[in-house]
Amino acid sequence: MGGEGESWMSKADKGFSLLELLIVVGIILIISTIAIPSLIRSRQLANESAAVADLRQINTAQATYVLWSSGNFGSIAQLVGAGLLDSRFSGALSGYTFNISTSGSDYTATADPVSTSAGRYGYYSTPDDVIRYSTNITEAPSGQAGNPVR
Repeated sequence: MGGEGESWMSKADKGFSLLELLIVVGIILIISTIAIPSLIRSRQLANESAAVADLRQINTAQATYVLWSSGNFGSIAQLVGAGLLDSRFSGALSGYTFNISTSGSDYTATADPVSTSAGRYGYYSTPDDVIRYSTNITEAPSGQAGNPVR
């Protein structure tokens, strides 16, 4: 029985050559080089959308809280304590940290990315309920610092 079938079988039993393995590793590296930036960008976009939605939730909570507190707005701790916000707002949420500075009948709620891979832009909102890009030009699209998010 010697012939081509036997030499093929003995070669198959030996496994892959180093060149074949290097080619496969090279292909995997090329695919990951293309895919990873897209995945990071998708995560940034998701976090940014979540931050805008979370600021809207803070605005709604403030509108309710102001009715209960004789016209004063609340901090995150006060809104969480009143059951108007989830306790997750006290820490990082979807790649953003939230802060509320109050001054009686005024407040500013901010959402800042915890890192550049978490989000590209910072956002803020005031009692007018309009979500705006951060006034910090490094956390806003070019020429959009302080402008409403569309």
